[in-house]
Amino acid sequence: MLELKNITYAVKDKDTGNSTKILSNICLAFPEKSITVITGQNGSGKSTLVKLITGMEKPTSGAIFYNGEDITSLSVTERAKMGFTTAFQQPVRFKGITVKKLLDIACGKTSNLSGLCDYLSQVGLCARNYIDRELDGSLSGGEAKRIELAMAIAKGGEVFLLDEPEAGIDLWSFSDLTKLFTSLKDKTVIIVSHQNKIMEIADNIVLLDKESAPVTGSREKMLPLLQNRGGVCAARKGV
Repeated sequence: MLELKNITYAVKDKDTGNSTKILSNICLAFPEKSITVITGQNGSGKSTLVKLITGMEKPTSGAIFYNGEDITSLSVTERAKMGFTTAFQQPVRFKGITVKKLLDIACGKTSNLSGLCDYLSQVGLCARNYIDRELDGSLSGGEAKRIELAMAIAKGGEVFLLDEPEAGIDLWSFSDLTKLFTSLKDKTVIIVSHQNKIMEIADNIVLLDKESAPVTGSREKMLPLLQNRGGVCAARKGV
């Protein structure tokens, strides 16, 4: 179980010294063996929440627990060793390093063609066409995103944090994307997304609103609220 208890995150303006709260007193629990989708308006703190869970940022106050252990002060590397795997909204480019090398690093061993094909085919790519290419500007945004997802699969882990994994993916069908996420349901999967098709496979949905506490609930409970034109306001009134 991954739990966030009274998490607040504020940033300080270098010029004025004033602090602006991005997240305020957030309490959330992410069950094991389930998919949780985090959604909400731009600026509600979705990506910031992912950075806090991965250890890229540290909360101003509050604590993060994983299986009962306080991991608030642990680094990104320490959390990765515990089984935290992340795919970012904008994939990192690695000029000079081939896709094969990155996948080998991710899985911690030298992979044969069959193994590489297994990782890449799950994201709709042919291994022979990509293993010798570099993850640089020569790849489209969708290709880079799919390769990053393949790296996440190769690494494995117990907690998968996927920040808008559909971003930039145009030719790869959403049905393939959702099948990939569904195959991870024996893990703790946290996905930041606005897409209905991704929310439809969620076990739980978290609606962030910078003006109020998060609204959480099962897919069956949350989808009708989110589909109303009122969006955030409708969901807040309905729960």
